[in-house]
Amino acid sequence: MSKYRTSPDPKLTGMPPGIPFIIGNEVAERFSFYGMKTILVVFMTNYLHILTDDPNLAAMNDAAAIELYHKFSSWVYLTPILGALLADTILGKYRTIMSLSIVYCLGHLALAFMGTGGMTPESWMMTGLLLISLGSGGIKPCVSAHVGDQFGKSNAKQWLSKVFGWFYMSINVGAFISTLLTPWLLEWYGPHWAFGVPGVLMAIATLTFWLGRNVFIHIQPKGPAFLKEVWSREGLMAMLKMSIIFVFVAVFWALFDQTGSSWVLQAEDLDRHWLGINWLPSQIQAINPIMIVILVPIFGFVIYPLIDKVFKLTPLRKVSIGLFVMVVGFSIVAVVQQWIDQGQQPSIGWQLFAYVILTSSEVMVSITCLEFAYTQAPRTMKSVIMALFLMSVSLGNYFTAGVNSFIQVPNQISAAADLSKSFHAKDGEGKKLITTEADRAELVAKAKDLNTKNIQYKMLKSTGDDKPGEQGHYSLTLAGADKQLNTVDDITIHYDADGAQTSILTAVDEILASAFSKIKAHFEDNNNTLPTTKEGTRLVEGIEDAWGSPLQYRLVNRNGFRVTSLGSDREYMTQNDIVLLSTVSRPSKDSEAKKQPYSWREKRIIALKGEKGKLEVEKGRGGISSIKFDSTTVVGGQTKLEGSAYFWFFTWLMLGAAACFLLVVKFYKPHTYLQEESPDDDPDNKETSAA
Repeated sequence: MSKYRTSPDPKLTGMPPGIPFIIGNEVAERFSFYGMKTILVVFMTNYLHILTDDPNLAAMNDAAAIELYHKFSSWVYLTPILGALLADTILGKYRTIMSLSIVYCLGHLALAFMGTGGMTPESWMMTGLLLISLGSGGIKPCVSAHVGDQFGKSNAKQWLSKVFGWFYMSINVGAFISTLLTPWLLEWYGPHWAFGVPGVLMAIATLTFWLGRNVFIHIQPKGPAFLKEVWSREGLMAMLKMSIIFVFVAVFWALFDQTGSSWVLQAEDLDRHWLGINWLPSQIQAINPIMIVILVPIFGFVIYPLIDKVFKLTPLRKVSIGLFVMVVGFSIVAVVQQWIDQGQQPSIGWQLFAYVILTSSEVMVSITCLEFAYTQAPRTMKSVIMALFLMSVSLGNYFTAGVNSFIQVPNQISAAADLSKSFHAKDGEGKKLITTEADRAELVAKAKDLNTKNIQYKMLKSTGDDKPGEQGHYSLTLAGADKQLNTVDDITIHYDADGAQTSILTAVDEILASAFSKIKAHFEDNNNTLPTTKEGTRLVEGIEDAWGSPLQYRLVNRNGFRVTSLGSDREYMTQNDIVLLSTVSRPSKDSEAKKQPYSWREKRIIALKGEKGKLEVEKGRGGISSIKFDSTTVVGGQTKLEGSAYFWFFTWLMLGAAACFLLVVKFYKPHTYLQEESPDDDPDNKETSAA
């Protein structure tokens, strides 16, 4: 006989006593999760590469960071099926939540240790993300189903919908606080504090849940009976019917979860001074949870009743309307990106407006699906159907990750960069592992470029202008599309004795420099404004590369542009494109901003790179006396779908899915299940209580 109550009290008409502990746990747990997730993309693109002692590591590119972010999100929402199986067959929901919460805490601990000894920062990060995805994902279906388990027929009608609304708002209270706090911690105290504080909150969440153990309703696991129920006709039909809905909802999540990835990166190009505050790029995400708290009661008490007077507002109709509202919200961000593509700097207030629309969509889709999934699940399958709902989030994020993986063009120079990095690798005590030319030659013999061809290594006796070379300088040469060395499409990268890249030599350097001069002249003649893509294309018209192809120009934002040679394959957006990336650093007009103390990241860059790092920091904060141009050459490494085209792709995808969902609304027939209130009402419940 279980020492805990295993069914709701049939005489209880008020709120179940375990709900405050669940809500308290959820606030702290959501603080920990969203606090970590809020800063993840910014951390990967701006911090991860400076956590080592190697000053030459390149930052992760935007598309790769978005891909990893959504892969992590996909893992988080895929592992709920594991938690559901553990809860419903072996451990029960309470013990599953407690055990996986400990795994969850260890994941946060691993993130807080990034940059310390034992493993590389990337290894610490991946370990932490995997543990968090297992812990956070594993408890998700159990926590939401555990909420529903606290209710019976006597209090479900009055309290169930309200408590699910409070439950969802508790998520957003925790998210709001952490979304404001953790970016600030990252900015001024670094990643150890920014990831460590959410870890402490997860420990508090675990303790809070444990304190409620004596007042919870503990629905016992069904064991083998659960599997029989899952594979029964009723169970299969329930999963099939809900899967049809969740496939469409997955498209919603493919868009919505980009508020933590592509929206954050877009915010870096916006004017972030708004409401008298200079917002950090990831802080604007705090608008979403606070709007949830505001909009849930507005929808519940005002908007839904008004719509219900026009036509009966069923749960699926709420979801359908929400999908179309998402189209509007994402299209706003697509328009904002178009302005950025044209060299403008819109206010971050436009993202605020889009967040309000997006949050309205979330209220109609996510909250409705959360309650609908619980009520449509047979009594012994609550956690499984909840996991199925969460798998729709996984599917949506997996799709977004797949898109960002597909659009990345391989970077040819990465093979040389990896080889150069291995030349300067050190052991745990800081001693170089490669000390002789014979050691280097052995590494070179094993290294291959993207075409699986050997890389040519030379010690430099002179520089490209026939001046004596410095001690220890070397070059690495990659074969181009013809896969033959010592031909016109070779790419040669020069490095100094410390492994820092000093120059890249290609067949089109002078041609790209000529195009750059035209762009710079236009900039100086037009009030320090870069030409639009259309204007720049006209400026470089008639300039052909070494293979007879016209150069391509694209404005990236108000401070960046690129000029591209199609390379020897004469195809755009391939690994053979030779691209001149140029950025403009401008003196800041805000004299006070220049006097601000260095952030953690700025201090780290200066400590890592010395005087070069200080110059980099001063350019970034506008502490320079005049405008400066910085250019670098890359070969490949671009993205096929970029700018506003990226956002419009997802907007049109959502519109198509919303239109198709109307058929589901028309033909779906719901069937509602709730937990029985006493063992006498359910033979299966009587068995588990006796057990």
